[in-house]
Amino acid sequence: MAEKKLVEAITSMDEDFAQWYTDVVKKAELIDYTSVKGCMVIKPAGYAIWELLQRQLDDRFKATGVQNVYLPMFIPESLLEKEKDHVEGFAPEVAWVTHGGLQPLQERLCVRPTSETLFCDFYKNDVQSYRDLPKVYNQWCSVVRWEKETRPFLRSREFLWQEGHTVHATAEEAEERTIQMLNVYADFCEEVLAIPVIKGRKTDKEKFAGAVATYTIESLMHDGKALQSGTSHNFGDGFAKAFGIQFTNKDNTLKYVHQTSWGMTTRMIGAIIMVHGDNSGLVLPPKVAPIQIAIIPIQQKKEGVLDKAYELKQRLEKNFRVKVDDTDKSPGFKFAEAEMRGFPLRLEIGPKDIEAGKCVLCRRDNGEKLEVALDKVEEKAAELLETIHHDMLERARAHRDEHTYVARNYEEFEKLFTEKTGFVKAMWCGEQTCEDAIKEKLSVTSRCMPFEQEQLTDTCICCGKPAKKMVYWGRAY
Repeated sequence: MAEKKLVEAITSMDEDFAQWYTDVVKKAELIDYTSVKGCMVIKPAGYAIWELLQRQLDDRFKATGVQNVYLPMFIPESLLEKEKDHVEGFAPEVAWVTHGGLQPLQERLCVRPTSETLFCDFYKNDVQSYRDLPKVYNQWCSVVRWEKETRPFLRSREFLWQEGHTVHATAEEAEERTIQMLNVYADFCEEVLAIPVIKGRKTDKEKFAGAVATYTIESLMHDGKALQSGTSHNFGDGFAKAFGIQFTNKDNTLKYVHQTSWGMTTRMIGAIIMVHGDNSGLVLPPKVAPIQIAIIPIQQKKEGVLDKAYELKQRLEKNFRVKVDDTDKSPGFKFAEAEMRGFPLRLEIGPKDIEAGKCVLCRRDNGEKLEVALDKVEEKAAELLETIHHDMLERARAHRDEHTYVARNYEEFEKLFTEKTGFVKAMWCGEQTCEDAIKEKLSVTSRCMPFEQEQLTDTCICCGKPAKKMVYWGRAY
């Protein structure tokens, strides 16, 4: 009985998507709950995905000249309040430290919800001359936001992320860096996570507190909800003026710097689960799968079977992340477990296979099985992992496109959000009153104004005034 229960314990996605998600993160041992409300333990299987994600994203940053730094986790209240919009945007989510040991602090310290103010405080002393620019820094750290509703990876009170903070001499350079980092995120999502994204600009209502412009990549989850998957902000010189960050220009005049900030978080693990997972559990993109090939010995007590399994592991681990499941569970249970944990490839080897000089490779993404000669395993595995990534990306893209609709008037718009799930493309006048009305009536937000604009109609979906932008609308995590 115990063996049968493994996959039964995962609720069907169609029955209850939220419960399916919770079942998967628990059964695949990605997280555990803690006695700290709203905070999670990221277990080895979950943290290993983060490490692979982090390493590959960090390499991409460094290729564009980014350097890593680390700043304190505490921010004095007076510092946080220097930029009005910024403090108002974060005030409801801030956690405060009021005592050091037994002594009340003279000034409250906030546990960083984000680090713009600390970077500004640091930059005002670090930047003096045009020769000091640009500064292209990033930090990997955790932040704390006191969220009311929490869900593993998607929204927790403490989460891991990276935050880039850069300083430039001109507005043009800052805008160029803002877009460059958005493109780094978009390419990373498609090339590493097999998640297709829509690139665009946030409306003023949805932009980051204190930014001139916020750019975003939006992805669509299996249940038709949107997930903001990475953002890049151009701050202009607003923060510089609030914090007095000036430099002496080539012509010997004092100028304010222009800044950017950009971030991606552990919620991307949630995105991987919700874009690619199925009713058997996780389906991991090969490039962030901690185990890419799970070797399952069949009739492992028979002479030579385990030896052959370990010999194959030794050969394969030169190029892949490999594990042999030599536990005393039945092969059927091991197959189900490998599926539930999302390993991209399963290699089955038993006495008959050894005799015939072959093994079986099974794809996690579509269940396809192939017989492969033992001397060809390396090249076949490499080829299959490439194909799996490609097919996962195309499946996710097809799913997104099938769940992207066009509304030409408010009736269509409302009907789509009542009957369907996904993105709806519709025109907008640019007025926040229309955004507010749509959110209030339909619980729908503007996700982004895509860079690739289309003129669907001439009038706003909401008020009928002349339209300025085509917007992707959706319900979001």
